[in-house]
Amino acid sequence: MIEIRNVSKTYANGTKGLNHINLTIGQGEFVAIVGLSGAGKSTLLRSMNRLHDITEGEIIIGGKSITAAKGRNLRMIRRDIGMIFQSFNLVKRTSVLRNVLAGRVGYHSTLRTVVGRFPKQDVELAFQALDRVNIAEKAYSRADELSGGQQQRVAIARVLAQEAKIILADEPVASLDPLTTKQVMDDLKRINLESGITTIVNLHFIDLARQYATRIIGLRAGEVVFDGPVSEATDEKFAEIYGRPLGKEELLEEAAV
Repeated sequence: MIEIRNVSKTYANGTKGLNHINLTIGQGEFVAIVGLSGAGKSTLLRSMNRLHDITEGEIIIGGKSITAAKGRNLRMIRRDIGMIFQSFNLVKRTSVLRNVLAGRVGYHSTLRTVVGRFPKQDVELAFQALDRVNIAEKAYSRADELSGGQQQRVAIARVLAQEAKIILADEPVASLDPLTTKQVMDDLKRINLESGITTIVNLHFIDLARQYATRIIGLRAGEVVFDGPVSEATDEKFAEIYGRPLGKEELLEEAAV
């Protein structure tokens, strides 16, 4: 599903964001990417849908190079990739339903989406998506009337309405309380299992990575220092990812920085 081949990213100031990353992520996997702030987690995730352009290497999505894609080809690849952000990335002053229908933009002409004329099938798909994250009753509420957890579930519904084959979630629960964090992570895991959608999540919290992921990738200074199943992600391995020996309590605190 996703092949990352010798990918590097160097910023204009000379900072190395990614350094020769090689990864293959299969269809239906639930992958957690962990590491300290500045390790390259967001850069790697955003490179997968060309929110960041890479300096070297190639990224293949579903057998097609998103690195080389342009115009319509790039839009078609991106249509299969849903993005969930820490800040929810909703239009706060419009309705929940309108926000979910934004996931259908890639299927229609610019004119139709600008005037908001979505076909009946799209509206039905949006309601089904809201129902899957148990928030259909909020369809006609303004997005800014919802709690943070509810807004993040709207963002998940938008990805479902998009009919994405890949979900990229960049710190989706970093700003949420523990109960809401569990609800959002439960939704992502359930959707991954029910629909077989490849899910890649950047996480600060090690316990969440262990609880929800089937595979953990650890980044340090833009390089992969761990890649394996959850069963191999020991405290010692996490200490390697974070750069020094850490006790269990300290690991959780350090991961939240």
